Amino acid sequence: MFKVNKLTDYATVVLIEIARSNVVRSSQHLSERTGIPLPTVAKLMKSLNKAKLVVSQRGAGGGYVLGRKPGEITIADVIQAVEGPIALTACADTSEEHCSIEAICPVQGKWNRVNTAVRIALTEVTLADMAEDVMTFGAPAARAGFNTGAVK
Repeated sequence: MFKVNKLTDYATVVLIEIARSNVVRSSQHLSERTGIPLPTVAKLMKSLNKAKLVVSQRGAGGGYVLGRKPGEITIADVIQAVEGPIALTACADTSEEHCSIEAICPVQGKWNRVNTAVRIALTEVTLADMAEDVMTFGAPAARAGFNTGAVK
């Protein structure tokens, strides 16, 4: 099964919460609003800050805001910030791994086409799209404590 890891899922939830409120949010506040444990939120915020998806603000009212508009942050950006390059197999051009049968593999390089298609698809879905989709389900949004304001 191909799936993003739990941290990437949590990162998306945290980013949606920041996008929906459009104000500076502390890690503590984000943890309380999303139900994600504070140590996990803190770890995610470091990765997201390093990738410039969020910007940290120091001080008594400090916390995090988005580094770009929600419509400019793609799901590919989030995955890459948390997991690294998008690579479906060790032989994909963006993989940091090396395949043990690379020299004799009959599909060497063939996965690049699939990897590219997946990467393109992930760049076409933005944080704004994800926040909007959360609103359409109603009940999950209410359980997650999301405010119902639209993000564009």
